[in-house]
Amino acid sequence: MDRPKLNLERIKKETHSANDYLDSKFGKLGTSTREDFSAKALSFYYGELIKETRKEKKLTQQELADRIGKERAYIAKIEQGKTDLQISNFTQIINALGLKIQLI
Repeated sequence: MDRPKLNLERIKKETHSANDYLDSKFGKLGTSTREDFSAKALSFYYGELIKETRKEKKLTQQELADRIGKERAYIAKIEQGKTDLQISNFTQIINALGLKIQLI
């Protein structure tokens, strides 16, 4: 039985990159809609990182909030990606979770 031949040129034309999709959905890089999307995506990413690490450490949102002197609702908003996380608060949370930040 012969294998079907792939038409690479057709595949290239029909395949779109993630950037192509983001360009069509949220605008080109540098536009306000794309920047807004990127900021929300980062908020979601860092919220998930914090939530997963908190759970691994077997801490409640309240316990984490108590460690950094904030309200539990603030931790909830961060974990849901619903607030812009300031670097000072991010650093406090990272330290409270026993993590380290390495800048390269």
